[in-house]
Amino acid sequence: MFPIHDDTERIHGRPYVNYFLIAINIIVFVWEVIATGYFSDQQAVIEIFSNYGAIPIFILNGDLLSILTSMFLHGGIAHLIGNMVFLFVFGDNIEDRFGHIKYLLIYIVWGATAAIIHSIFAVSTGGGMVPAVGASGAISGVMGAYLVMFPRAKIFTVIVAFFITTIRIPALAYIPFWFILQVIFGLIDPFGGVAYVAHIGGFVAGLGTGYVWKLFLSGKNIITPLSKTNSQIIRKQRPRIEESISQASPEVIEGPDFYEIITEIPGVSDASDINVTFEPDTGNVRIIARGSRNYDMLAKLPTTAIKPTVEYIQYLNGIARIRLIK
Repeated sequence: MFPIHDDTERIHGRPYVNYFLIAINIIVFVWEVIATGYFSDQQAVIEIFSNYGAIPIFILNGDLLSILTSMFLHGGIAHLIGNMVFLFVFGDNIEDRFGHIKYLLIYIVWGATAAIIHSIFAVSTGGGMVPAVGASGAISGVMGAYLVMFPRAKIFTVIVAFFITTIRIPALAYIPFWFILQVIFGLIDPFGGVAYVAHIGGFVAGLGTGYVWKLFLSGKNIITPLSKTNSQIIRKQRPRIEESISQASPEVIEGPDFYEIITEIPGVSDASDINVTFEPDTGNVRIIARGSRNYDMLAKLPTTAIKPTVEYIQYLNGIARIRLIK
């Protein structure tokens, strides 16, 4: 189950930091290949991983610089490609939400958190001198934050079994399934060559960061400090601020096998704040949005509409685009 891309649109331009992180990982890997003869020189491999990898017992004794260097080392081409694909698919939208500098700093914090949690586990189980390498811990943090911020996104995924096909899986199903696999594999083979505890630690750190950002720092829930008296006055003067706001009827476009609804919904954080349901009794599509302002509106579909299903919801610059399959 290999992700290709998602359907979440970026708002703030290209994710240059994410591209930079991918490029650095690739450059460092090329250096590893050259220095080790494509990992055929075991002595050179040991030297690189010992000097720049995250050795748990040293990490817990304060060697924090090796955490940073270890995040850009990989143990093989499959290790590199797997990590970079996940970073490419999920990292751009997290950078778009946090901003370039914050994303870079938080990415490093997620990697450091994963390395420290792994180090505690490794030392307690006798693996304190085995170096850990790879960007997996930080990328797990990216996935944890993505789950919180874009739960309704669809992940275009390649499925390889007895056949090869592509399907779209909701992030709300894809990422928890991935996390459960990390827990299962970690229980089955806790002392193998994959630091599953680092994946779990990084994911939990990203999950927590995403919740904190969405609840307190994203802007829609920030309240300017006021005295008690002023706060009461404002509530009296604007008692209807949280009530639903009437809107003009959304525009409905009918295609050969779909309906597309376009409507203006300013004050909403992202598509995850928009809920769409079809009401078969009336033939209407009810659109409810929650943000700095609340919305409850109806879109009238043609009488031929029977049971359309929501394919996706896109939100950009105050405009929601909702596609339903006939």
